[in-house]
Amino acid sequence: MWTLPLFAVATLIASIVGTFTGFGVSTILIPIFLLYFSIPETLLVVGIIHWFGNVWKLLFFREGVNYKLILLFGIPGIMLSYLGANLSLEIPHSILSRAIGLLIISYVLLIFKKPEFELSKNKRNALIGGSIYGFSSGISGIGGELRSMFLTAFNLKKAIYLATTGAISLIIDSTRIVTYFSGGARPENIGIIGMSLLVLLSLLGALVGKKIVEEVPKNKFRKIISIFLFLISLKLLISP
Repeated sequence: MWTLPLFAVATLIASIVGTFTGFGVSTILIPIFLLYFSIPETLLVVGIIHWFGNVWKLLFFREGVNYKLILLFGIPGIMLSYLGANLSLEIPHSILSRAIGLLIISYVLLIFKKPEFELSKNKRNALIGGSIYGFSSGISGIGGELRSMFLTAFNLKKAIYLATTGAISLIIDSTRIVTYFSGGARPENIGIIGMSLLVLLSLLGALVGKKIVEEVPKNKFRKIISIFLFLISLKLLISP
């Protein structure tokens, strides 16, 4: 398939960005796959790539998992992800993407205007963040930016932040992938060989992303994450 090289390059780039920032894989890949695949197949294929990307994060940063945050984000996220995945064909993807982009860009602009601003580090915000992230991921395949928006408020160390995002996302991805499958979605157009290649490239991208993480000073990490959030939210607003 002549489109496979395009998918391969996009997966490699998305995996590098996703490992470094903790989000962005789906935001980069979904618009590309939608050019050639239906919405159900796109959500399934990108969901599988995303699932493996989270496995790589846990392998590379496993010493930093915050189990309390995983539970607070994961439990409501599972329920809302299932609901969102079942509704995924009811609402136009472009409307959802623009709504997510508007929410994120508003938050990032607030951070730049008031650098001292942070969401409160409490259980309520973790539960709210998990719910919003789970529903958004299920219904649109995009949600890591929302998860990171809430997680950065907890001022976690780099390894803890990345491992925790990976673990939370792994739980949510498992729920929505099963839901997509049970709804009849299959990776028919890309095949097992193509899917295997993309998974391997996601591992290569994760290795490169890990090297970049190791080079970034801790005090600059949150600012860089905010910049990536801003850029991706602009992308969602302009070209969902």
